[in-house]
Amino acid sequence: MLHHLSVAGIDGSVRVDSAGTGAWHAGESPDPRACAVAEMNGVTLNGRARRVVPEDFQKFDYVLAMDSANLHDLEHLQASSGGDAHVALFRTYDPLGEGDSDIPDPYYGGSSGFDRVYEMVDRTCRELVEHLSAELSEG
Repeated sequence: MLHHLSVAGIDGSVRVDSAGTGAWHAGESPDPRACAVAEMNGVTLNGRARRVVPEDFQKFDYVLAMDSANLHDLEHLQASSGGDAHVALFRTYDPLGEGDSDIPDPYYGGSSGFDRVYEMVDRTCRELVEHLSAELSEG
């Protein structure tokens, strides 16, 4: 996402973060298989896992879920904590996502699953950046 924001020239106008609905991997680095696929595509994955907190719904305009189960958890958390963030599925912005709205979790599969997820995420990020660029242009 950060790469596409930079290419579009709006990286200074958009704040990006990543968090999970559970704390299973809190504090951990990204999965080495995800890092390897990202590096093969010229992307470096940094950061540490963290859990979504109620303040995220006030701090961010968009809170996007990778799958329907996480979307449900985010909607429930937002309902109990407030905030105006637009909560939706990430693949809402995927031009090829018709009928399949979830990003599959490649964790328990082989490395090809990480390649497939990278392609989905990259494609969706490009579309999302176009959406954000238009939104920023409108003011």
